[in-house]
Amino acid sequence: MSTMSDDNKQDTVTIYVDDQPVEVPAGINLVEAVAVAGKEVPHYCYHPKLSVVGNCRMCLVEMGTPGRDRATGEPMLDEEGNPKIMWVPKPVIGCATNVSPGMHVKTESSLVKDCREGVMEFLLVNHPLDCPICDQAGECRLQEFATDYGRGYSRFVEQKNVKPKRTRIGPRVTLDDERCILCSRCIRFCEEVADDPVLGFIDRGSYTTLTTFPGKELDNNYSLNTVDICPVGALTSTDFRFKMRVWFLKETPSIDTESSVGCNTVVGSREGTIYRITPRRNDAVNDTWMPDSGRTLYRQVDADDRMTQYSIEGRPCAAEEALTLASTYLRNGRSAIVASGRLSVEEQYLLTRIASHAPGETPAWLVARHAEGDGKLLSADRNPNVRGALVTGLIDRIPEAQLSQLSAALESGKVENLIVVGEDITQAGISIDQIKKANVVYIGAVHCDTAQYAKVEIPLLTVFEKAGSFINQQFRVQKFAQAVPGPKGVLFGLSNFTQLLAAVSDGKDRIEPSPAAVWTEMAAAIDEFKELSFSAIPSTGQLIPADRFADLPFVEGKSLHFEPRTAVADA
Repeated sequence: MSTMSDDNKQDTVTIYVDDQPVEVPAGINLVEAVAVAGKEVPHYCYHPKLSVVGNCRMCLVEMGTPGRDRATGEPMLDEEGNPKIMWVPKPVIGCATNVSPGMHVKTESSLVKDCREGVMEFLLVNHPLDCPICDQAGECRLQEFATDYGRGYSRFVEQKNVKPKRTRIGPRVTLDDERCILCSRCIRFCEEVADDPVLGFIDRGSYTTLTTFPGKELDNNYSLNTVDICPVGALTSTDFRFKMRVWFLKETPSIDTESSVGCNTVVGSREGTIYRITPRRNDAVNDTWMPDSGRTLYRQVDADDRMTQYSIEGRPCAAEEALTLASTYLRNGRSAIVASGRLSVEEQYLLTRIASHAPGETPAWLVARHAEGDGKLLSADRNPNVRGALVTGLIDRIPEAQLSQLSAALESGKVENLIVVGEDITQAGISIDQIKKANVVYIGAVHCDTAQYAKVEIPLLTVFEKAGSFINQQFRVQKFAQAVPGPKGVLFGLSNFTQLLAAVSDGKDRIEPSPAAVWTEMAAAIDEFKELSFSAIPSTGQLIPADRFADLPFVEGKSLHFEPRTAVADA
């Protein structure tokens, strides 16, 4: 039976999974349909974001459909008046079989169990018994399905085939071909998503081997996605290889900050140390992928030039002393702010509140970062949160790479105090001589030329050490959580900004240093955030109205780079 719903819902059909009726979206395959029923069809080669090839045969099920009389076309009924089910004589693969009204599926019959045990036995014939040293251990589908659906023993007594191990197939990916089960996910990803078809199989039968084409390497900026979708430990990340067991890792939702796309990520850490970053599925933003370049951003946490000390003119001091002096500068003389498109929405909003307490007009600038977009998940705007600065009112124009107006204001003495947050303004057209003409307060995560000439230095937390939100190129608000603690002695969360706000307002303007508290203030002050709280933002983000920014000439084109596909089965 098919039902038509309103414009915002899909057509559905009713099928029967192990004799239980289930309403599922029309057109999906049996792997996904059975998942709707709360059951599992094990699979290796199938991935909801890739084409269907049906070469692992792990998803075999029994399937039947209501019969029709060939002569009259009328439904065939059994003795009790129910539709007569015409069962396909052999098992079918669930990944390549789409649902139809009245379809019956058996996932637990003795035939299906025998098929799964047989497939698992063949897959394990030449597979090495090296789970104790395999990086995939703990998140390996071969381990899981061998336990859940395997025979439990092997009848194979001959010597296993030997295949290449520790093979470098690209600068970031290492292959252990003995573990490969020939699912071809990596091959299809390179062809269909990365547009870099460099992988393929050679030889036949149990000697089939994964390799790159002659003279080629897997070196595109999306190569590590093949590691993510490999269901076994064949493809491994050279950077993460042998560093940490996955079951020890704490997983924290975060956002890739290298561009305005805002890929959803998962940060894997243990005891304050980050070991890897992997993509987090969000069909409206990045599907299940992310660029390789975003996976190494965690190295900034322990970078050699990391700033971890409050100081005044090079002298280490307490946080309160540095913030008090910074507020003194802001309350006396003409001030300006250079903020960053890498700051969170909450930090940018607090800067607007801080600027409101300085005497006279306090202009603010953002430094633009532009590079050629790749048409996938790297946009031309290499700041993750320019739109946050626009929505919060910190700026009212598209930022420029060179701060020519600020340069002129410093040169003429119109700006006496300058708050620089997260940017090296010497790279944005401001000379050292111009910096020396102002009382510069530098708030940043790393030392730079600007910090060397600052009167006050205040260390800034990285995105991995705080919680907050960004607004991506779709005007989608997306949350990120704190993965690891900040450096010893650095104020937590938003405290640098809330304490500076309290100091510059003589204690009259106080906000709790938490994203939730700042969002309460923003919801009352900003139309786009009305009736929205930090806790109410879903894990996939929340689109906000963007009508008043429609005429601004943003540098990127389309917001979505992959066609979203609705799928309910776990990849």
